[in-house]
Amino acid sequence: MRGKAALVVGLVAGYVLGARAGRERYEQIKAQAEKVWEQPVVQGQVEKVKAFGVSALKSVPGVVWKGAKSVTGAASQSGTVSERAERAGRAAKASAHEVADAVEDSVDDAKSAEKTATTRARANKNSSTPSES
Repeated sequence: MRGKAALVVGLVAGYVLGARAGRERYEQIKAQAEKVWEQPVVQGQVEKVKAFGVSALKSVPGVVWKGAKSVTGAASQSGTVSERAERAGRAAKASAHEVADAVEDSVDDAKSAEKTATTRARANKNSSTPSES
């Protein structure tokens, strides 16, 4: 599905950029694109992407930074080279697990946000559709 959407976007962009039909045709295409962008389904997808980006930005980089500090600290402690390497390896393994957990949490948050966005989009769609008497 993503491939089809990307193809359509590419074709539209190519046509708009290469069209010789003039300003009037450009304005027609632009108006159609704006109509599509404003549809609740499209905005629902936009909200999903935003929610995922925010959730990923909140936790993952901090966990990666904490892990890097942990590994560096373990390698910098006193002891033989092999002892320091072993401590750094254990710290790296623990950090990798923490990063994996943070990523899983981000994915779970994104799925939750997706459900919320889908529910909102459906509610918007239903509220914008006039009811029949």
